[in-house]
Amino acid sequence: MMPSMQSELVLRMSRRSALSRGRLALAAGPALAMVACACPEPRITAAPAAATTSTPPPASSTAPTRATAAPVTPKDQEDNGVSFEQELDFLRTHSQVIVLVAPNGGRVAVSPTYQGRVMTSAVAPETMSLGWVNHAFIEAGKVGTAFDNYGGEDRFWLGPEGGQFGLYFVPGAPFDLDHWQTPSPLQQGAWPVAEQSPTSVLFRIPMTLRNYSGTEFVLEAERRIALLDADAVTRIIGAPIPDDVRWIAFETQNSITNKGTAAWTEAKGLLSIWILGQYAPSSDARALLPFDAKGKGPIVNDTYFGTVPSERLRVDTDSSFLSFRCDGQYRSKIGLSPERAKPIVGAYSEQSRLLTVVQYDKPRGRHPYVNSMWEHQAQPYAGDVVNSYNDGPPAPGKPSLGGFYELETSSPAARLAPGASLRHTHRTLHFVGEPAALAKMAQSALGVPVQAH
Repeated sequence: MMPSMQSELVLRMSRRSALSRGRLALAAGPALAMVACACPEPRITAAPAAATTSTPPPASSTAPTRATAAPVTPKDQEDNGVSFEQELDFLRTHSQVIVLVAPNGGRVAVSPTYQGRVMTSAVAPETMSLGWVNHAFIEAGKVGTAFDNYGGEDRFWLGPEGGQFGLYFVPGAPFDLDHWQTPSPLQQGAWPVAEQSPTSVLFRIPMTLRNYSGTEFVLEAERRIALLDADAVTRIIGAPIPDDVRWIAFETQNSITNKGTAAWTEAKGLLSIWILGQYAPSSDARALLPFDAKGKGPIVNDTYFGTVPSERLRVDTDSSFLSFRCDGQYRSKIGLSPERAKPIVGAYSEQSRLLTVVQYDKPRGRHPYVNSMWEHQAQPYAGDVVNSYNDGPPAPGKPSLGGFYELETSSPAARLAPGASLRHTHRTLHFVGEPAALAKMAQSALGVPVQAH
């Protein structure tokens, strides 16, 4: 997206205080009928317990104080941050929350209040919360800022961000952080629940947006969040889940429909579905992005906010993957083009005993992707498919956006006739266990060698 190094223990423990930054971590319409998933469609298994919904308590309620999280396998994870239960208590103080309960004990917390975001998840209620939640911003109660950053490990946005067809700058504004503004429909107002079951929830909402060139888009957004079962997870990672690894997995099926009277065209600008997951940084966290060694063009786009220093971005041409530091200390972003991107990315922290895998529907064939670079673009449809963003101060003496990192995926540009739709599915899998087991899973799922000490 946007897009005093302390000890790791201090970073983890401070992250979840009330004044800190937060916690560790789509049927295609006729115009895009050729967009097909490159992987088997995951199945959804019903859970034994119904999803639970809570409404906000009175405004006088206060967030719970931090307590030591219950142990998780392995034991040394218990100090990595607040537990899911603690995070859920905090979220319920400020918003409506829907909890999806998996048969294996996993949990996924979804907030209608915060635009249908998956706020966080966990392998069990007493274990560590895996999404990044911005406590300070939520407690401040602000709305309408440049970026209402509530956090959340899967949120719905639309691209492009910058350029002559960008949605995040008003016409004529400079492409800089002082003039960057997230469109109101993407960050303000609760999203209504259209359907709900024990393992899924569906949101549907109309919205109107205008791009930098003045083109208006009248559309309906739909978003279904659903748990994934063990068979789906096994297909995605290409191997059985080890018995000593705990996990939680979910997907969001996101679609947009042209509700206007005019077709969306390249000449006036196109939209894309853009899903972003926020996670808490740590000193050893790395985003792992496999790339196609046979693809044409540059391997990586690392110039969104200035070229990423080599000590923060490693390009492994032998194993064909990128390793990008995600410590929340240096504002930077990388991306992979359609020619280079594979339909899967991930992140790993040995200290946290956590492997995250993100898999998405990358259509076969050649498709235009919107360009989100903050500049007037010579090639507005030569954008990236996957991105990773590491937060940090945008300039000396200026605060960061909260201190987090992101894994992001995008759909192709939506060239839609009136009434036509485009869908993009984004799947998030978290695995908690011993480094040796997670290293084998990273190799199987991502094709990436991860050193386990």
